[in-house]
Amino acid sequence: MSVVTFTDVQWVTGVGHDRHLSVTVNAPSSLVVSTVDDATGQINFEAEETGFYQMCFSNFHNHFGTMQVSLSFGVYYDGYQDPATGKDEQKKKEEVGKELNNTLNIIEDATHKVENYVFHMFRYYNFGRMRRSADYFLLQSNSQYVTWWSTALSLLIVTSGYLQLFFLKRLFISKTGTEDERPRC
Repeated sequence: MSVVTFTDVQWVTGVGHDRHLSVTVNAPSSLVVSTVDDATGQINFEAEETGFYQMCFSNFHNHFGTMQVSLSFGVYYDGYQDPATGKDEQKKKEEVGKELNNTLNIIEDATHKVENYVFHMFRYYNFGRMRRSADYFLLQSNSQYVTWWSTALSLLIVTSGYLQLFFLKRLFISKTGTEDERPRC
């Protein structure tokens, strides 16, 4: 039995804005099966033990922030045989398959292949969808950043223009007074 997990960091808040996420998969015997430390990661492993597998997510790269994480989890069986069926049943199955000109075996094998291909196609579709949503959240974050900086710089330009005009007007103020006093500028 093969297990595939895929994690993707959608958006990040906080001071660091570090999109790295550490994911560790532990087997039921508490052994570490696999780890990944990236913004987008895929973990493939063979499940050899029965029991509960544990996924641990760590946000230590971005201490004072939160993350939205998308998780895709899939299990597929390659060459799975039920242990309850014995060799006698397997021989009977082969004889029946030979009698029917192996048509049923061919259909069964083709069905399993198509099922496996559809599963992988669905996985890649989910991966693409998660990546698109991560790009969307990054685009929104950048848009807000650009909007705030554009507003701040526009206010700075208007304020500096007003201050320049104010100081230029003060240079050309002339007092009308007595003949002894000289006018400014």
